[in-house]
Amino acid sequence: MLKRVVQMKVLHITSHTGGGIGKALSGLCKQAKIAHSENEHIIVCLEEPKDKQFFNKLVENGTSVIVQPEYNELENLMESSDIVQVEFWNHPLLLKYLCEMNIPDIKLVTWCHINGLFNPIIPEKLIKESHRFIFTSPCSSDKYSGENISCVHSSGGFDDFPKINRTKDNELKVGYFGSTNFSKMHPKYSDFINSIDISDLKVKIIGDLHNKDILETESDKFEFTGFVSDVSEELKKINVLAYILNPEHYGTTENALLEAMSMGIVPIVLDNSCERKIVIDGYNGFIIRKSFYDEITLQSFIEKIEFLYNHPEVRKEMGINASNSIRKHFSAETSELVLNNICNNVIMIDKKKINFKSIFGNTPSEWFLSCQGNKEIFKDNGTIDLSTVSKYGKYILFEESKGSVHHFSKYFSEDKLLKSWSDNMRLLQ
Repeated sequence: MLKRVVQMKVLHITSHTGGGIGKALSGLCKQAKIAHSENEHIIVCLEEPKDKQFFNKLVENGTSVIVQPEYNELENLMESSDIVQVEFWNHPLLLKYLCEMNIPDIKLVTWCHINGLFNPIIPEKLIKESHRFIFTSPCSSDKYSGENISCVHSSGGFDDFPKINRTKDNELKVGYFGSTNFSKMHPKYSDFINSIDISDLKVKIIGDLHNKDILETESDKFEFTGFVSDVSEELKKINVLAYILNPEHYGTTENALLEAMSMGIVPIVLDNSCERKIVIDGYNGFIIRKSFYDEITLQSFIEKIEFLYNHPEVRKEMGINASNSIRKHFSAETSELVLNNICNNVIMIDKKKINFKSIFGNTPSEWFLSCQGNKEIFKDNGTIDLSTVSKYGKYILFEESKGSVHHFSKYFSEDKLLKSWSDNMRLLQ
């Protein structure tokens, strides 16, 4: 039986309030006020918000948001809070704060926003030291285990994504929604799209324009929306989501997939750990039963597309199943209730001192390495050796953000080892 606790102060520490984390926190805090306004949620944002969409929603909802606090201010907030919830992924600024502050005894809940299956990984000691460590997808339990581990999805809800009546939607309309970085989108995505033999078919790419030039060179089937303020308006224009991702991607809750499905869009996904925890093959979407790229995978994708093209009634039924299943199992109400129950249990445990330097290290280069699954490629002399890195795993290393060496070097330009690794990584891109 889930229980609620009254008059509990939960301090959330996040690097920023953009993207998936911003949506998750704004949905959580909104639902918390609906469910039990006597509990207080405070958001600490470590850097100035760039995209203020969810930051503004937090403020409009009456949630206290503190931006770029001084160390002593944050230390005092942590001391006066019942629960300190770290919104974790390997962002340079988060590790800097945790390792450089004089942190008092706390009750630590860590909500992890990467899956940790490939790169970046999650330091085992962070899991052990947390009073409760929470993944955002059950796929992470394939690698990590522990008595203090839970799972709470971080969708943030679907209030901005209306249910769509697609009874007259007979024409196949394919799209992709989400990041077009090849650490997320499959590097051979264009090959999948080019394999579709349907006259005049265009595939709508909804979202960022990263890799637009490459994708346009590889295929003439793409239409790019660029940034849109109301994503749901673009999602209304598609009914099949060709959500073909890098087999070694870092994603976990997969908000883009959930949001599309909530609007009755039928997904086609690879057999990746995260996606198969969301899509039920043949019921609310299709899973191609191989996660890597070969002729069998490509042929399976073609068969799924052709089936949905030739059977619009089945496609509509699967779309209804997609919307109903996602709205039922991934709601903000469920996430907030489970998180509240976790805090209910943690509140009964004593506070303790946590030495974050023992988890992440003493220097920026050590902080960076602490979350790398292939530390051996970063040599002590500043060189890089990618010979042991898989063809899919290399793309996350080339990212400008996402906790990459370029990301860390940008924040810690004085760290000569990070700069050398970053410079040498660029030579290999």
